[in-house]
Amino acid sequence: MEKEKSTQHKHEKNKPLTIGCLVFEKVDQIDFTGPFEVLSRLPNVVIHVIGKTTKPVRDVNGLILTPEMAIADAPALDLLHVPGGLGEYDARKDAEILAFIRDQFNSGRYIFSVCTGALLCGAAGILSGMKATTYWAAWDLLQYYGAIPVKQRVVQDKNLISCAGVTAGIDGALEVAAILCGTEVAERIQLQIEYAPEPRFKSGTPEQASPPVLEAFFEKYGEIKDYRENAAREYAVKNGINMKG
Repeated sequence: MEKEKSTQHKHEKNKPLTIGCLVFEKVDQIDFTGPFEVLSRLPNVVIHVIGKTTKPVRDVNGLILTPEMAIADAPALDLLHVPGGLGEYDARKDAEILAFIRDQFNSGRYIFSVCTGALLCGAAGILSGMKATTYWAAWDLLQYYGAIPVKQRVVQDKNLISCAGVTAGIDGALEVAAILCGTEVAERIQLQIEYAPEPRFKSGTPEQASPPVLEAFFEKYGEIKDYRENAAREYAVKNGINMKG
């Protein structure tokens, strides 16, 4: 894991950890639920599921998720968990969501992005000069937000922890557990959830996938890639970021 020592707020051991998980329409649920499984097992933790409102939202495949509180009612958080998904494109247009992310980051407290949640963080203006990673098919877009893209599954730079796509959220959450509560706590949680993946197939990265698998992916992803890239380019132009591509 790419990692830099942080100078941000240090959590007081005897004080409950307060974590907020942001959800929105067309979020990718495993970006939320994978890390939630890990973070909910931290000792002395309070987790809030936070939405634009308390109205239920549907993930990209239709799973219903119900926020317990609105952004306006969120308490001070030790960590804000920002998932990704197709809904990132609309969420990035919401000034309240962007301000919520930006204020958390500027407070010096932790932001934890999963998958294309990093692009949402980029739209909030917090990636400039920061090392970060995201979903492999969107990784090249990080430059348009002023980030320093790093090809790692989990990357920490100061109070930003970012991780690659979808299932990498579990890896990232275990790293968050180690940062907040120590390595032994993270290892205990890993054992509790029996996280020891041994996939039958070797196609979990574009380097491993066969040409037909890659071709099928891009047939489906092409339009999504286009609108994400257009949004990233628009951000770069508006904010005077030098684009390489």
